[in-house]
Amino acid sequence: MQQPEQIALEDYQALAEFRYQLRRFIHFSERKARLVGLEPQQHQLLLTVKGLPVGRKATIGEIAERLQIQHHSAVELVDRLAEHHLVERKRDEEDHRRVLVCLTNQGEELLQRLSSTMLAELYTTAPALVEALSVLLHSRPS
Repeated sequence: MQQPEQIALEDYQALAEFRYQLRRFIHFSERKARLVGLEPQQHQLLLTVKGLPVGRKATIGEIAERLQIQHHSAVELVDRLAEHHLVERKRDEEDHRRVLVCLTNQGEELLQRLSSTMLAELYTTAPALVEALSVLLHSRPS
């Protein structure tokens, strides 16, 4: 059995700092979502629908994959957001068998407010995240 590679103390420190900064941002994001009446996964779903890469469509399957949840859980999240008029289901114009999830105007407005807050926080925390990643990437074996 091969011995695991030795890990330098600064790598542990950088990894711990990176994880800490991620947790801080996630905690901040979840708290802000709850303040506007959303559960964190609901906020993530709105962001996922709005922020999909070009060429990707907001199907239930795509949403489930992006949120790393089960298909039925994605359906439940969409149902709850639809009840609050934040998303709606529409037939895909290219494939009428497929249903897409779209943000409503109300969903767009709420997401824009939350995203502005998230971006402002990221501008504050990004330097620490970048520094931790930089240490990790520079210490990576060739």
